[in-house]
Amino acid sequence: MKALLKTVAIVLVAVVLLATTGCSGRRGGDQFTIGIIQYVEHVALDAAREGFIAALADNGYKDGEKIVLDYHNAQADQSNATTIADRFVSKKVDLILAIATPAAQAVAGKTKDIPILGTAITDYVAARLADSNEKPGGNVSGTTDMNPVKEQIDLLVKLVPNAKTVGVLYTSSEDNSIVQAKLAREAIEALGLTYTEVTVSNSNEVQQATQAIVEKCDAIYIPTDNIFASAMPVVHGVTSQSKTPVICGEAGMVENGGMATLGINYYDLGYQTGLMALRILKDGEKPANMPIERSTEYEFAINGDVAAEIGLEIPADLQQYVIYLEK
Repeated sequence: MKALLKTVAIVLVAVVLLATTGCSGRRGGDQFTIGIIQYVEHVALDAAREGFIAALADNGYKDGEKIVLDYHNAQADQSNATTIADRFVSKKVDLILAIATPAAQAVAGKTKDIPILGTAITDYVAARLADSNEKPGGNVSGTTDMNPVKEQIDLLVKLVPNAKTVGVLYTSSEDNSIVQAKLAREAIEALGLTYTEVTVSNSNEVQQATQAIVEKCDAIYIPTDNIFASAMPVVHGVTSQSKTPVICGEAGMVENGGMATLGINYYDLGYQTGLMALRILKDGEKPANMPIERSTEYEFAINGDVAAEIGLEIPADLQQYVIYLEK
């Protein structure tokens, strides 16, 4: 009888082990599960996600084969981001991709064990996601979309040489926007121009904020701000009437109503993040020891339709970067 009970116990242990290894999708299993949390839907963040997935696929890690992708969009709602983060922790995913600073902050606050890679995040240290760019120290690393803010302000001055006052629009609760607004102020005032700003806390305030700032400035600068990126058509609705040039943080914002930018390629940034993910999945590297990476190349993008609409002439040396979106 004792021998029979011992045999039954061994069988039960074996069943438990099989269930654990067969359903988790974790290292040693057939597939890795990657949770993707995107803070909000707009051109830049979508491109970063697509680049990430492409990097994995190009290296043999296609969704449904070696990996399973679990994608969720928080719709610019931090409570949604928290719910998504809880889901990933509950499922014990193997890796999390967090697209944009608020998304990364949501998941980083829920787990210290699951590797997290961020992209479209401006400053990991300011956002309290890493100890330093060189040695993050925790379970979070990734790529930064820190813009050449000074060069973007220089572009504004080149396109609008008579500007005396530059207005800056950004979301007061986004750490990435606060960092860029500070850099913009330094660049603007260093050129002897007057700085003014209006901030918002949510998308419902964008139209009123834009209407307020066009009355106080000659040109507007908007950094890579998630609320404004998703609301650029609203901004354009105001600035097209006031004939106010808008220099943006990235090309997707230009496509949706801004006038010009000198910025990074978000697809390439996402692709770079995907290559970092492969080092974690294939080689077992730890985010704590993976330096934050950044793009080293920037691209001009100028919306010719908007320039014509507000009556602004593009200098000859920038004509090659003008795009026309209207059919």
